[in-house]
Amino acid sequence: MAKRQSKDNPDVVLEVEGLNVDISVAAGELHAVRDVSFIVRQGETLCLVGESGCGKSMTALAVMDLLPRAARRSAKALNFFSMDLLKLGEREMADIRGDRMAMIFQEPMTSLNPAYTIGNQLKEVIIRHRGVSHLEARQRAMFLLEKVGITAAESRLSQYPHQLSGGLRQRVMIAMALMCEPELIIADEPTTALDVTIQAQILHLLKDLQREFHMAMILITHDLGIVARIADRLAVIYAGQIVESGTVQEVFENSMHPYTHGLLSCIPVPGKTKRGEFLGSIPGMVPTPIGKLNGCSFRNRCSYAFQSCSGQNPEIRALSLNWGYRCLLEPEKLKSPCA
Repeated sequence: MAKRQSKDNPDVVLEVEGLNVDISVAAGELHAVRDVSFIVRQGETLCLVGESGCGKSMTALAVMDLLPRAARRSAKALNFFSMDLLKLGEREMADIRGDRMAMIFQEPMTSLNPAYTIGNQLKEVIIRHRGVSHLEARQRAMFLLEKVGITAAESRLSQYPHQLSGGLRQRVMIAMALMCEPELIIADEPTTALDVTIQAQILHLLKDLQREFHMAMILITHDLGIVARIADRLAVIYAGQIVESGTVQEVFENSMHPYTHGLLSCIPVPGKTKRGEFLGSIPGMVPTPIGKLNGCSFRNRCSYAFQSCSGQNPEIRALSLNWGYRCLLEPEKLKSPCA
């Protein structure tokens, strides 16, 4: 999918190759993330797309080294610029996390500490990593609260999370992530709990801030409408694996994997979808990620499936430098609904 990049290439912020996350549960071994590979470049937005439970958030938590205790992470490569994240100890990783890479979590009310004011939580980040004075930290916090569109920033610093609306709490989380001017931000479905109007504002804000601070961003979502508006590239994840990745234009205009076909067919297209016309759907259920996994994970839901799909694990078929799909069939045998 993503070719190996030189560790000396300053354009590549994050390189992930062959990432796996396994969790021991009562029923056996749960394979939450399987052989995931991608790169993120400076100033670029990569969207991880897929339905709930497919491994998107686990991938992000693995990069940040914030996995649950029972989870085990392994990879062929996990490089942040020239640093091998797999070799960093807990203290070394803590020095990077929140400073050079930051994460915006899905639900700010459970991420912000209800016992501390907004100001204390914002200042803690930059004092911990940069050793600045409380006055400098306060000034930085007010500057970023205004930058993310929060009015009366000084008075907000003394408020507690429960005193803010959902949209304001999400803006505080964005400000917190920006306190140390990170080179990489991971946003885990940052608009899920917000109404449509606020969603649009938050997405516009993220894109503007990314452009201003020249950050790389990984955005996790299940909404292809968001992907179309904000992403440069996307990776479609199914049952813990990337099944297709490429630029937004490549995948949206000529998707190859049957799962991507199904996702795109569920979306009404202006000028093409007629009023009252039924939208597409994907039949069946996602297979269990527990135990030994053989063959293509999508075969029981795929209209193209044939006998070899149950015994042969498909590899990525490269269509261009950054575009590929995971299937046994040649491109000419797969018809995109967008073609």
